Amino acid sequence: MFQTYDPKSDRNFASKHLPLLRKAMAAQKLDGLVVPHDDEYLNEYLPDHAERLMWISGFSGSAGSAIVMLETAHMFTDGRYTLQVRDQVDGDFFTYEDIPDTSPADWLEKHGQKGQVIGYDPMLHSQNGLSALEAAASKAGFSLKPVSPNPIDIAWTDKPAPPLTPTVPHKDEFTGYKSNNKRNDIAATLQERGLDSALLTAPHSLAWLFNIRGGDVHATPLPLGRALIHKDGTADLFLAPEKTSADLSAHLGNEVSISPEEAVLEALVKLGQAGKSVLVDPNLAPVGFISALKDAGATVILGEDPCALPRATKNEAELAGSRSAHIRDGQAITKFLHWLATDAQSGKVTEIDAAKKLEAFRSEDPSLKDISFDSISAAGSNGAHCHYRVTTESNKTLDIGSLFLIDSGGQYPDGTTDITRTVAIGTPTDEMRDRYTRVLKGHIALSKARFPKGTTGHQLDALARLPLWEVGLDYDHGTGHGVGASLGVHEGPQNISKRHINQPLLPGMICSNEPGYYKAGEYGIRIENLVIVTSPTPISGGERPMLGFETITMAPLARNLIATSLLTHEELAWVNDYHRQVHEKLGTDLPSDVQKWMEAEIAPL
Repeated sequence: MFQTYDPKSDRNFASKHLPLLRKAMAAQKLDGLVVPHDDEYLNEYLPDHAERLMWISGFSGSAGSAIVMLETAHMFTDGRYTLQVRDQVDGDFFTYEDIPDTSPADWLEKHGQKGQVIGYDPMLHSQNGLSALEAAASKAGFSLKPVSPNPIDIAWTDKPAPPLTPTVPHKDEFTGYKSNNKRNDIAATLQERGLDSALLTAPHSLAWLFNIRGGDVHATPLPLGRALIHKDGTADLFLAPEKTSADLSAHLGNEVSISPEEAVLEALVKLGQAGKSVLVDPNLAPVGFISALKDAGATVILGEDPCALPRATKNEAELAGSRSAHIRDGQAITKFLHWLATDAQSGKVTEIDAAKKLEAFRSEDPSLKDISFDSISAAGSNGAHCHYRVTTESNKTLDIGSLFLIDSGGQYPDGTTDITRTVAIGTPTDEMRDRYTRVLKGHIALSKARFPKGTTGHQLDALARLPLWEVGLDYDHGTGHGVGASLGVHEGPQNISKRHINQPLLPGMICSNEPGYYKAGEYGIRIENLVIVTSPTPISGGERPMLGFETITMAPLARNLIATSLLTHEELAWVNDYHRQVHEKLGTDLPSDVQKWMEAEIAPL
């Protein structure tokens, strides 16, 4: 099985580990330490050895940060984790701070004092992330001190070893574009900007640029490493030797050198000594690398990772692969939904039973490589935790009269999937049907959106929220994120949310469409499909061609949760048309009992 269910964290972590950390901080003459969730690659999902925030606090979410002072400690999370952080982190040792109301920089600006020394690990902070802390230090009068080694690493004496999984070639049939062609395109961009090299620190960019995959991060086929690409198209790839092979070298060719990962610092110093100009992404690169380049004499140009946008705008081979992966994944999901509608209606099935059953259905496809994240298998009140992870301690039964939310995905060689469905166990209440239908209305509104070139996800976000806003409801997470092609289930630079991100939606981008509603202590609802941004086409009578979305996730919606009286004729038509596509694309490859159930479930409303 790909997913495990043992608790990764412990509410006692704070009481056990904070004294050890404070001892190490005192030895480094620190009054405080900023602890982000990030690792040295600024990843969202971390290897076990990099879960520093969880080790000091017990918080296992994928986003958050803390400030540990010698006498107090403070945890910062956003609305996705309002409930989770209070369950996992002992309030006797940490205060709970809600972002965006109070960020770490806000807290330090208000509570930091002159003469205090606040430490930070320069390999865990980006330049842009650090700038807010620097501004707070300037206003409050405390000093920021880069520390190495990190005092957590000193205190954490039984830390797991870093992962050393093989880095392997990813076939051209899936990438649609050879690595040397990608490198030449990036090199041309560098030449146009008058730059000598670009430093690549994001594992997603390494995987995309070199057409390689790895297994260093759970559920994401990433190789952890660094790279430099130069204006002549050559590149230096820095990986742990244990992860390399003769096959990898042959795949990369003579224009790509492979060196141990720790050699990247020496390479940066050499670029600086030679007076080279180097492009670095201020949101993705550890500030420690930027300091090393500047100290050595390099001209550092801050700008977006040159791989980010071409990686996000998928080519035809990547799009075709993603569509195919979603059809096979949809067959597994439909088998699972049938199981939920039959065997799981007993009131005896647990969240872990359900997650294992779904994984078993997905594993019937021999091409499945992994799940794309730990399934959010959430019954009843656990569904109100947006990013819930079931463990043996939290495992609930799918009780009659409750809702069950399942957010899951698979990693296939031709695509990455991410789908959420909410189903009723027993008969749903009128309120449940009302809320589900309002979430569905928002989902449909975004699916049907047509928009001009230059439109950002931020501008579209309200479409998905309006049916909830109309009755005084909302949700505290983004409506959509980018998704990779056999890569990360969360991928930038595109985003659909309240956050103001300037990146326009471009043809070929894959995004999620996932509005939701969460009633604390009772249930959660989310409906998620993945969509491809389509090329501009004319609208009859219009003056400008408009982009749109193509839905590629294929699985039935919950028929008995749809209050048809709340849907317009156009919305009813959308549901019926979507279900027609589900029937056509999933076809007759399903078992006869599943096929019969699906046909009844997707019959026209």
